[in-house]
Amino acid sequence: MKSEIPEIIFIGQPNCGKSTLFNHIAGFKAQTSNFPGTTVSHTHSEVVWKGKVYSIVDLPGTYSLTPYEPQEKVVLTHIFKEKPDLIVNVIDASLLGRSLELTVELLELEYPMVVVLNMMDLAEKKGIKIDTACLEKKLGVPVIKTVAIRGQGTKELMDCLEKVLADKVAPGHLCYSFEVEKRISELIEVFPENFPVVANPRFTAIKAIEAETLSVDRFFLENNRNFKEKLDEVRQELGGLRQAPAYEVLAVERHHLAMKIAEDCSQVHHARISSLEKLDNLIMHPIFGLFLLLLIFAGMFYLIFNVGSPLEACLLRPWEALRLGIQERLGQTLSAELLAGLIQGIGGGLAIVFPYFIPLLLLMGFLEDIGYLSRAAFLLDAFMHRLGLHGKSVPLFILGFGCNVPAIMTTRILESRRDRIVTTLLIPFIPCAARTTIILALVAFLLGPWWAVGFYFLNLVIIAILSSVLTRIFKYSSPGLILEIPSLKWPSPKNILQKTWLNLKEFIRFAWPILIAGSVLLSFLSFINFDRLVNTVLSPFVSGLLGLPQSLGVTLIFGVLRKELSLLMMFQALGVGYEQLLTVITKTQLLTFVTFVNFFIPCISTVAVIWKEMGKRIALISVLLNLSVAILVSWLVRIVSSFF
Repeated sequence: MKSEIPEIIFIGQPNCGKSTLFNHIAGFKAQTSNFPGTTVSHTHSEVVWKGKVYSIVDLPGTYSLTPYEPQEKVVLTHIFKEKPDLIVNVIDASLLGRSLELTVELLELEYPMVVVLNMMDLAEKKGIKIDTACLEKKLGVPVIKTVAIRGQGTKELMDCLEKVLADKVAPGHLCYSFEVEKRISELIEVFPENFPVVANPRFTAIKAIEAETLSVDRFFLENNRNFKEKLDEVRQELGGLRQAPAYEVLAVERHHLAMKIAEDCSQVHHARISSLEKLDNLIMHPIFGLFLLLLIFAGMFYLIFNVGSPLEACLLRPWEALRLGIQERLGQTLSAELLAGLIQGIGGGLAIVFPYFIPLLLLMGFLEDIGYLSRAAFLLDAFMHRLGLHGKSVPLFILGFGCNVPAIMTTRILESRRDRIVTTLLIPFIPCAARTTIILALVAFLLGPWWAVGFYFLNLVIIAILSSVLTRIFKYSSPGLILEIPSLKWPSPKNILQKTWLNLKEFIRFAWPILIAGSVLLSFLSFINFDRLVNTVLSPFVSGLLGLPQSLGVTLIFGVLRKELSLLMMFQALGVGYEQLLTVITKTQLLTFVTFVNFFIPCISTVAVIWKEMGKRIALISVLLNLSVAILVSWLVRIVSSFF
């Protein structure tokens, strides 16, 4: 039963600013960035405007209503099965002609609709002037101008939505050429009784014609011979008009309509080349661009270390003093051990995790919003193909530095299942924020930043080797990269801060309690000597193969919950403070421990999302692959580092 609350869906092509506009209306709920394909599932929110409640849904970006990619199927579900009360079609005003192609297709649904001309500031910088009155007349729907990144036009949009919902006026469709409209009408006339019409007969007929490239053909045919014969005839006749498949003929018709409307309703004036465009030319240079790519990411981690390292040293002292003071006052009692574990859990999150985690999130948010990720994908596409991967995998790996979970979810933007499987198996080897914290807090802080650089280089070598191996196992040639390069935009500080807070809030709500609980639990296990039993069982592996202190065995197990947990428990298990760590373990043991934790089984949330996205078989392969690589590489690191 349909809810009485009006449902409004936000739909548009990738990177049109749809999710940013949604966030300004609904509060920060959708993940946004200046890279196509960020929204991979719908985001829902209820908002109150002038005393009325509206249900609004942010759908994944799509170029058409024909489901070629997995995320586009989410769009079809909301449009066909959960018919919305109103469609908000967000388009990039700076790319008006191309953006209107989806608008023409949406008008065929004949649902109530509002068109939003977003990124008007960018259009004006390009010298594009759009006549909204002309556009409203051509499309037959209201048109609102917005600049979503600054929240401009959102009030006017909400007033317009309220009016359209009250009037309940559905727009008409735009007409194609005579020959195409004639064939569509002929097909509608032979619809069998009780034919499953979607939206309206005309839209259903168009989708039936286009369905020859899709698996949904049977949905339209319903084993009706007369209809099937007529459908084949219409497809053949349409294909003969342009010597192309029928679905391409319809796509060309939409393209011509969109370009004609854009030409009639807009003017382009000469605009000077902006400083961002000049910078873009340098970024995209085939040689200098690669050098700049390395410089950007090296500088990013250098900055994180130089911010986090002094903060870590400063914040650790009071927590360490508090822990020692409690143990001296209460002695070796259970309450003292539990309280010390609680302090280490809380202090570890504040003093060790936060100093590196927050700068990393801020810088990753900046790179996303400025539009650098798609450029990195383009620059590295040729190199990625040599490894058997697609260039679109590059931004997913970069997203993985923040958190592996959303990076794995975003593999839906890859067209090939083979590419999705290989990329999903490789992403857990990317040092996420938690593992970056371990690398910077232990390796860089105690041994020096160049050791951390070497560690990241080792990471990249391992990923390259695994990529070559996996792409030979999953034999298939990746298609060439066709990727929209969005305009460089100066990001909104508010959006970056909101995104950082969203990720930080997830850490505070989910990860930090696990760190605290794990720290307290280890203190309890240590008090009852249960940890010794676990360490004894794991001793042949931990002490024998890896050459680590036997007491670190239990900390490796807890690392499956959260990687930071292994870091905090390390100090508890060894019974020393942060600054005394290298007095009880050697440099070789430190490097071996960090290597194993870094490559070991992904955290439980990562395994869960792999299971959800790719199935339990791929999740099991991922776990076994990470475990095998962790054992082999950490053993090699132990052998090699012992010579230095």
